[in-house]
Amino acid sequence: MFAVLMHAKSNYTIKTLNLPHMYNLEFNKNEDHLKLLLAKFKKTGEKVKLGGGEKSIAKHKQKGKLTARERIDHLRDPDADFFELGLFAGQDKYEEYGGCPAGGVVGGITRVSGKLCLVVANDATVKAGAWFPITGKKNLRFQEIAMENRLPIIYLVDSAGIFLPMQDEIFADKENFGRIFRNNAVMSSMGITQIAAVMGSCVAGGAYLPIMSDEALIVDKTGSIFLAGSYLVKAAIGESVDNETLGGSITQAEISGVIDDRFPDDKSCLDHIRYIVDKIGSYEKAGFSRIQSAKPSKNEKEIYGILPENKAKPYKTIDLIERLVDRSEFEQYKKGYGKTILCGYARIDGWAVGIVANNREVVKTAKGEMQFGGAIYTDSADKAARFIMNCNQKKIPLVFLQDVTGFMVGSRSEQAGIIKDGAKMVNAVSNSTVPKFTIVVGNSYGAGNYAMCGKAYDPRLILAWPTAKIAVMGGEQAANTLLQLEKSRLGIVSPEDEKALLEKITRKYNDQTSVMHAASNLWVDEIIDPLETRKWISVGIEMAEHCPVKPFNVGVIQT
Repeated sequence: MFAVLMHAKSNYTIKTLNLPHMYNLEFNKNEDHLKLLLAKFKKTGEKVKLGGGEKSIAKHKQKGKLTARERIDHLRDPDADFFELGLFAGQDKYEEYGGCPAGGVVGGITRVSGKLCLVVANDATVKAGAWFPITGKKNLRFQEIAMENRLPIIYLVDSAGIFLPMQDEIFADKENFGRIFRNNAVMSSMGITQIAAVMGSCVAGGAYLPIMSDEALIVDKTGSIFLAGSYLVKAAIGESVDNETLGGSITQAEISGVIDDRFPDDKSCLDHIRYIVDKIGSYEKAGFSRIQSAKPSKNEKEIYGILPENKAKPYKTIDLIERLVDRSEFEQYKKGYGKTILCGYARIDGWAVGIVANNREVVKTAKGEMQFGGAIYTDSADKAARFIMNCNQKKIPLVFLQDVTGFMVGSRSEQAGIIKDGAKMVNAVSNSTVPKFTIVVGNSYGAGNYAMCGKAYDPRLILAWPTAKIAVMGGEQAANTLLQLEKSRLGIVSPEDEKALLEKITRKYNDQTSVMHAASNLWVDEIIDPLETRKWISVGIEMAEHCPVKPFNVGVIQT
């Protein structure tokens, strides 16, 4: 929007013109900023995809093996997208051990023989595919997605087992290595197809994963599976035996019967998996509404310029929604009430969805009171809770668009019952049984993260745009709070030292709130281009169709 001077009878007046976005300097600045962020993440992602590096890849291929990503590319249908999950898992972690790109495992959602499947492949170019703590966390997330959506899961095994220098952080706890095999058993009881191919090392406790799957295959010469390798057998019982005799393809497929079948190379093994998946029968559908897909009427690429570079600046969230939904049609629920959260019905790639979005505008209530955009007030929490319950009643999947600074504080909010209405919203989100999908657009602070279906509230997928920030509070407030604590601990400090201390605290806190930090810790499943949002939500609802919706009951709610 530009203000221009107009001459009228020798007096200058100001007139506001609504010019196209391409002529709006702030829009262009925002667009450039977001595109630079995307370019940065793409560059980092390309490096991550090299796994252990080009030298490690060359050694891997000398053994006649495909890389983890090549295996997935061969397995998936030629025209199928691969929705990778956790690309940045473990980023900037374990530097003392040389790092662990992508957590040492590649996985995601794709089509195999026309069926949606979750494919998980150990990356043996990263520490021989050994399991770091983040590797276990990532694999458990894959299994969680498979169980929630009853998706067939395919394991392409090539791993040396637990990374011994960190065994105390990966071995014994509830959410550690052993949980993987417990989940194998649970998924089998649920009737979820599990197929495993031993395409490299598969040792110690890790040997149970393929054998607890429905089908277990092995590649000749390169694949081996045993509880203990030749060195450990020698040390334990004094027996001298080579690994191939101990647990190679002939031993395990033709003598022990542990493996179902063996194949001469990676490609023939992967082709057989496609053959197996092709025979899987149909599933009971959830029955979500879908019609013919339509693109948004408004230009999707304008999303880049709508989001402010400065996270504190307001913007119209409706502008984002209209560039995400089919035909840009969004039917608002209680439009005039609880305006700091937008709720309404729409379609995304033909799928019916209920959208709950933080409104970043500064709005005026019917009482004439001003409400800050991004904050959740009592009326908006009340509205959102009711809308979420309605979507469960109608069996409509929920999409949360997070750009939230938290719940509004102060005497007016407390007296209006913000805790009660906030609890009502959290209750509705917690007990919701329709699939939930969360997109972290901008800020995700404090209890607002919880109420807007953060990771702890079981979204089927939680995705972040490059503009996302996740923390207990904003950087400036947190840094000043931490500064006061440090000053109390250190005693009197000079103004110069105080300034240096504040800068140090702010830098550290900002690093911890970055979207890369969130992705590294798997607080989000993936950082995505905003223009990919529709595809991710669509495939998420399609996989959720595999699992009927359970009855909805919110329990006790204060009204």
